[in-house]
Amino acid sequence: MTAVTANAVSLSWYEASARQRIDALLDAGSFSEFIGPELREISPHLSIFDLPEQFDDGIVVGRGRLDGAPVLVAAQEGRFMGGAFGEVHGAKLAGLLRAARALKHDVLILFDTGGVRLQEANAGELAIAEIMRAVVEARRAGVNVVGLIGGRAGCYGGGSLIAGTCSRLIISEQGRLSVSGPEVIETNQGIEEFDSRDRALVWRTMGGKHRYLIGGVDMFVDDEALAFRQAAIDALKAGKRCDVAVLEAEQARLKRRLQRFGEAEDAVEIWRTLGIGNPSDVPALPTAAFLRAANDRENADGAR
Repeated sequence: MTAVTANAVSLSWYEASARQRIDALLDAGSFSEFIGPELREISPHLSIFDLPEQFDDGIVVGRGRLDGAPVLVAAQEGRFMGGAFGEVHGAKLAGLLRAARALKHDVLILFDTGGVRLQEANAGELAIAEIMRAVVEARRAGVNVVGLIGGRAGCYGGGSLIAGTCSRLIISEQGRLSVSGPEVIETNQGIEEFDSRDRALVWRTMGGKHRYLIGGVDMFVDDEALAFRQAAIDALKAGKRCDVAVLEAEQARLKRRLQRFGEAEDAVEIWRTLGIGNPSDVPALPTAAFLRAANDRENADGAR
């Protein structure tokens, strides 16, 4: 195996910063940053609201090597404005994806985002659309775009839409993936519909285990940088086409999923329907035991 950095051995992906994740994910010493903090490409909007700025605008982009192969990488910093998309933040990711298409380099996106910044709503929403188009164009050109989800902010809002266009998705138990975040659902539908303070509810509804079981992501790993690294290597080797046949198959799968689980009131009910033995125990299962249960169910069911 190509050398990795020393801090990758026991690094928690959930606890790490964007730069620490890149450092642990890529081959040691291979990362070169584009548009780094020294260029001070900051948001032109945040000062209007007297909000703090960050010289990289909450996203790190660049190139490096993964197991010897050249890749482009983007890592969101969930500790800055929840990793939310704004004009500069979004432009850096869109530009990286366009470069990937031109260079024919695969891309890793390390998601850690609550969605679009309210202070830059129009610019942020436009960025999401541009990024999604850039992902699809890159994939149509034969580039793999792999998303990694396991950070503090999760992957919500526009970030989840971008994730949905990726070739493959990797998630940990700590990762969360949903179009609407817990607080958004509670604000719009009431606490009776969704209590955002109920962490167990949040994780069994939006967390990595549930998303893996229903086929929303492709790979489930431990909260360790080395686990994400190996999964990324495997995901890039697997690849995934992007054509009409793939889209039609995915639409059919989602239709079947809605028909089967549309009336379910809780994730545990879905897990029971999927044939998981002792579904109430799923949140407490360690990774190896969980994957065994998931694979046994998959072999008998085919729902994913």
